[in-house]
Amino acid sequence: MSELIEGLPDAVALRCLARVPFYLHPKLELVSRTWRAAIRSAELFRAREEVNSSEEFLCVCAFDPDNLWQLYDPRHDLWITLPVLPSNIRHLAHFGVVSTARKLFVLGGGSDAVDPLTGDQDGSFATDEVWSYDFVNQQWSLCASMIMPRAMFACCVLDGKIVVAGGFTSCRKSISKAEIYDPEKNVWVSIPDLHHTHNSACSGVVLGGKVHVLHKGLSTVQVLENAKQGWTVHDYGWLQGPLAVVKGKLYVMSHGQIYNQEKESSKVIVSASEFRRRIGSAMIGLGDDIYIIGGVIGPERWNWDIKLMSDVDVLSLGSERPIWRQVASMTGCRGTILGCTQLRI
Repeated sequence: MSELIEGLPDAVALRCLARVPFYLHPKLELVSRTWRAAIRSAELFRAREEVNSSEEFLCVCAFDPDNLWQLYDPRHDLWITLPVLPSNIRHLAHFGVVSTARKLFVLGGGSDAVDPLTGDQDGSFATDEVWSYDFVNQQWSLCASMIMPRAMFACCVLDGKIVVAGGFTSCRKSISKAEIYDPEKNVWVSIPDLHHTHNSACSGVVLGGKVHVLHKGLSTVQVLENAKQGWTVHDYGWLQGPLAVVKGKLYVMSHGQIYNQEKESSKVIVSASEFRRRIGSAMIGLGDDIYIIGGVIGPERWNWDIKLMSDVDVLSLGSERPIWRQVASMTGCRGTILGCTQLRI
């Protein structure tokens, strides 16, 4: 890079560009080849961190259309569309999704999709594929495959590394195997197995610097503080339902209410009865807020139409009294949310 801004050293000019919001980067690339190279450089993203200009986003993938991801920018209330995930599997689902090292990672999963012309099943129920989207070079890449194919599994980031545990194999058998991925080395390593498995999907959240794995239908929670010590089992009796972590606190939507879920107690925060008919939506925390994204509204008694939603409802927890509001709807996706995670770049 040279002569980014006339009269300024490149190091200073780069820090000027680093203060420009991410959604304007495509316009900056049009200025010149030099600016395009600067925008697509790791140095720019390091400069964004140095000048405290990194931004928080939500990454979302829905059922419609196939394998398309969008970013939600809460500061500017807009959606940014990423290139289509180049998987050979149509309607990739049941995968894990996290972000770390300024990349978005989509792990495992599969599809029961059937080709409408040939009737052939497209793909398998579980795979070991790992895709990452690099926001520096703006493209998807295949990473080292997981040790085991898996779907409907727990997936979290612990100390910058990706932990996966449980789920189902390609033959739909539940597993207790767990492994950890180092994004810098691009290597997977086995870690101690879960103490037990269950014939249901599992999910994971990080609380207090520990991975917590929950199986649908079970009251026990399996906790991992570090990969060497292995898992411990606790019967917290947590409520069942979608989970979100906000400012280190766990929230769950259950029975038309949103609760603050402590280790062995729960407290009602606000009513969420309007979401009872909205299935398949994502619930995730960002900043001081809980986001309810997309989903499907099923048929009513006299109306058999199914409505694919792109709406986004936000519960603000920062004020004394939690308040619901709506923000910009998804522009490129709708329906059941297949994956959702936070991202900082």
